[in-house]
Amino acid sequence: MEELSALMHGFATVLAPYNLVLMVVGIVLGVIIGLMMAFDMGGPLNKVAYTFGTAGIVEAAKAGMTPDGKNTPAFVVMAAVMAAGMTPPLGLALATVLRKGLFSDAERENGKAAWVLGASFITEGAIPFAVVDPLRVIPSIMIGSAAAGATVAALGATLNAPHGGIWVLPLIGNPLAFLAALVVGTLVTTAVVIAAKSANKSA
Repeated sequence: MEELSALMHGFATVLAPYNLVLMVVGIVLGVIIGLMMAFDMGGPLNKVAYTFGTAGIVEAAKAGMTPDGKNTPAFVVMAAVMAAGMTPPLGLALATVLRKGLFSDAERENGKAAWVLGASFITEGAIPFAVVDPLRVIPSIMIGSAAAGATVAALGATLNAPHGGIWVLPLIGNPLAFLAALVVGTLVTTAVVIAAKSANKSA
């Protein structure tokens, strides 16, 4: 028994660096997906990332893979896609609540709708804000979405649905990790957009 235990420990030691490399690669991919999802908010680049995610879970299902298995990167990618697509409207909605003076009356009204749009994975909810102030809003939501995508990859949340937002929570593997990614992405988006707009006002 001791010999077997030592052998297994040896295998774990040898494979540990590879697991770390896979995690780092996953986090980098999560960041890239996040940047793509937020950059044009439903435009061509966003659709490329989304199609990459949905095609992945379709192919994984054809191969007999499931989100609760060990070899399920496609489901992690889909979770990163959805989390990164939800945080732009959510982060901007929160910003309109925390710092009302940085936004017009129309933007504050859009912020109310953005809560529902973000929760439903409709990234386009951020467009009214980006149209008014693209140089500050677009980089802010890209940073927040990158944080959300990286957090999903780091914590290992999975998703076995192509759409739905918070309403498909039962289909999310490791839902606490997914919710943590949403919180991280939302708070980062809010903090960066508030900082950017505040700096512009004081300039």
